[in-house]
Parts: sequence; structure tokens; C-alpha cells
Amino acid sequence: MSATEPVDGLGDGLGDAARPGLGEVTATVIVNAPAPTVFAAFLNWEKQSEWIPFTRVRVVEGDGGEGSLVEAITAIGPAALRDELRVVKVNAPFEVRVVHCGKVLRGPGSMRCTAMSGDRTQVVMHEWFHLPAGAVGKVARPVLWPGSKLGFTGALRRFGRLVEQGRLR
Repeated sequence: MSATEPVDGLGDGLGDAARPGLGEVTATVIVNAPAPTVFAAFLNWEKQSEWIPFTRVRVVEGDGGEGSLVEAITAIGPAALRDELRVVKVNAPFEVRVVHCGKVLRGPGSMRCTAMSGDRTQVVMHEWFHLPAGAVGKVARPVLWPGSKLGFTGALRRFGRLVEQGRLR
């Protein structure tokens, strides 16, 4: 993937949001469940509220599949961050690609499921967020990146536990 091209040409009509930003974050977890089960649980958008802290997720347009618009609002006290993402590709049970296209959070992301022996699945989430320009971006990047990495990893681990317990399907 190039920093100047949309992810695999996806996200047409989403402008610069489809281009990878400099804020790259990856998280990985192994889930003791088959890939189709893990993938279905991930695409249950509203249930993401159960494993992403302080966040409410809902489908606002479409059925949750390709072309759908999903909204995630993260609120801590009076502060709230609205994330809008367009589902640009679903390749069940292996991969879903999105483009964060809101006013603040922008950039492509993906979640991949790789089947492993013993009905286990490796889940990899990868995001390429756009960062603020200028001095704000220089200050924000080192502060946001560790928090994003820890937050993504913690949420993905929580997701894995819920799938393994049969609480997410």
C-alpha cells in the first residue's frame, strides 16, 4: 500500500480519507474459535459496544455489509468523539475493510482473520489514521500512538475472550 493511493482503489468517493495516514496502529490477538465464528462476531457492529470501552456503535446506513455507514461514539464524561466509517469491502470470513470518513478520524482500516490449526484464528486490526498537521500533529503523534496501540490491543483481547465464551456471535 502506498501512502498516496486509496487502499486497493477502494473508497472511491471518499476523497483523502481513503488514503493511508501517518498514524499507523496494528493490534493482533489469537482467538480460540474458528475464523467464520470470529468474523461474524466482528461484523456484529452493535455488539462492538461490548468490547470497545466507552463506545456505542450502530449502523446508520445499510445492513452492515459493503457500502454501509457505521457510527461509533466514544464518550468519557462530557467529552465525545464521533467516528464514522464506511464499509468498503467484506470478504467473509477473512477480511473487512473500512474507511474512517468523519471530520476528526480519517483513514483506512482493516480487520483480517487467518484460520489456524485447532480451530484458532489470528485476528489482525490495522488502521492508518490521518494526524493533525503542523505543530499539533508533532505533539499529538507520540501521545496518541501509544494510547491507540494499548487501546486497540486491549479491546481486541476483550473481543477474543467474549467470542471464546460464546457471548459474541
